[in-house]
Formats: sequence, structure tokens, C-alpha cells
Amino acid sequence: MQVEIWSDVVCPWCYVGKRRFEQALDKFEHAATVTVTYRSFELDPNAPTERTGGYAERLAAKYGMSVERAVALNAQMTETAAAEGLTFDFDKARPGNTFDAHRLLHFAAQQGKQLELKERLLLATFTEGAPVGDRETLVCLATDIGLGADEVRGVLNSDAYAEAVRADEQQAVAYGITGVPFFVIDAKYGVSGAQPADVLLQVMQKAHDDNEPLTIVTGESASCDDDSCAI
Repeated sequence: MQVEIWSDVVCPWCYVGKRRFEQALDKFEHAATVTVTYRSFELDPNAPTERTGGYAERLAAKYGMSVERAVALNAQMTETAAAEGLTFDFDKARPGNTFDAHRLLHFAAQQGKQLELKERLLLATFTEGAPVGDRETLVCLATDIGLGADEVRGVLNSDAYAEAVRADEQQAVAYGITGVPFFVIDAKYGVSGAQPADVLLQVMQKAHDDNEPLTIVTGESASCDDDSCAI
């Protein structure tokens, strides 16, 4: 089974959705057959390397709400994350442009370390307050999960995997994805948002059942195997 997850590394719901998906996968009896791939989605392709100002102030300005309301929403999100075992600290968060992070995730996939890097980038953003739009920060985070610093710098200082990121984003448009996280299972079933683990589990089970080979449930019976079968 192929599970593709469109998400961004500066999206709090994507981190919550990642945990819920992992919980669903832990309960899925066919988990060994599942291949998980994270796909690129930039919430703001025009974002600077690092945004200035506080998270609540930016949220308030973006959605035309009071700073107090934004603070309350951040607190709500922090509680939601805590219920999934995550620690969010919006006062420290320093989001920015994620194009390089997505390129690096494609590189990590080729090294068999995409899942580890995805987790490291989300933790850095929402718990540690690291600026994941900064290339030297990305080098440090990538080496934390075992990627070579020189290779990572080589990727970041080139245009490597840029086309792969754009291809993911074009596929998102083709699927009609306008928000993340978005889960696509076997290119047939789409799940929008950080749905509860039980919902994700049900969809994976349905996808698995749809692909099950024919099971013979009876023995010998009246049937024909050519055009001159015995009656």
C-alpha cells in the first residue's frame, strides 16, 4: 500500500496529522505492507527565509483578528498537540520559506531517511524554534539524523530536487488539494486534514480490502472449466 502525505514543515496541523497517522499505522494489521512518502506543499511560496515579529501577531494580521484571539487560538492548538504527545511553543516559532526544506526531504528520501528528516524539521519548528528556512540550520538538522553535511550543502547550494518539489505541487493541484495535511492512499482515496487516527485507520483498511485477491470460500461445486464440462 502506498500512502502519500502532502504537508508543509511550518504547518502545525501537519505535525498533529503526522502523529495521528502514525497511531493509525500502529493499529493497522498490514502496516508492514505500507510505504509512506511525504510530498511537498508550500503554504506560502513567497515567504522570506525567516519571518519577523511574533507568531500571534502574524496570525492576527493574516486573518484580521485581535492579537488576544490569536493567542487563544495558539493555546488551543498547543493543547491539541499535547493530546498527541507533542510540545508546541509558538512564542519560539520562527517559520519561513520552506522550499529548501522540501528539496532536502526529497534528497533524504533517496537516502532512506525521509521520515526521520520530516520529524526533525517539524520538531525544530514547533518545539525548538529553529528557523527551517535558513540553510545552515537545515544542514545542522539534517546531520542530526545522519545525513552528511557536505552532501546536504551540495544539495542546498544547487537547484537539486527543485523539479521534484514542483512536481509534487503540480500533483496537489491536479488532486484539488488546497490545504494540508492531505493523505492519498493508493492514488484512490484522499483524506483531507488531520483526521482522528480511527478515521485514517478505516480508510487504510478499506483500501487494503479493495486490493485483496479473490478468496475461495467453498470447495468443489457444480461448475464448468471448458465448453464441454460434465453435467
